[in-house]
Amino acid sequence: MNFLSSRPDVVRSSGQRWLLSYWDRLRGANALPVWEGFETEELAAMAESLSIQDVIGNDSKARFMIRFHGKRIAEAYGSLCQGRFLDEILPPLYRDAALSTYHRVLATKLPVYTIADTRDRDGRIVHYERLLLPFSHDGVAINRILASLETVSPEGEFDNRDVLKSPLKAPAFSLCTTIQS
Repeated sequence: MNFLSSRPDVVRSSGQRWLLSYWDRLRGANALPVWEGFETEELAAMAESLSIQDVIGNDSKARFMIRFHGKRIAEAYGSLCQGRFLDEILPPLYRDAALSTYHRVLATKLPVYTIADTRDRDGRIVHYERLLLPFSHDGVAINRILASLETVSPEGEFDNRDVLKSPLKAPAFSLCTTIQS
């Protein structure tokens, strides 16, 4: 997968822009922000669209254990996924592309933002916007990734249930970028 390099203002969602800015403030002069102290009251309003994964292993062999995910994410995947590895729950048509974005986060230690188009049960187009933010226990090595997932449709209302579970064809990425700050 080809990754662009973009400024933070490429992120569309105001909630995701706030999250990216907050991540950058926490990072300060370190390569990565430390997770401890990150969970704040401000995140409570966004919790239904957040997912937290622990990074198990490193480099190309790393896997991503889902520690938490919000209600809208469970609805989009059609199940509760906590305690499972990301590669076990992703639909086969989307798995390799999605995992490459997580591995890009590991390789660059920078946020990755993607927009992929899929369709809901009734055939309406849905833009699936995902922001991946790396965290650390020591400010150096990534041990956790926070994912913010937003689904919106240019057609207005759409059915979020199972929208990411088993697409008929692989979602089309309209943007895949590493965020430079």
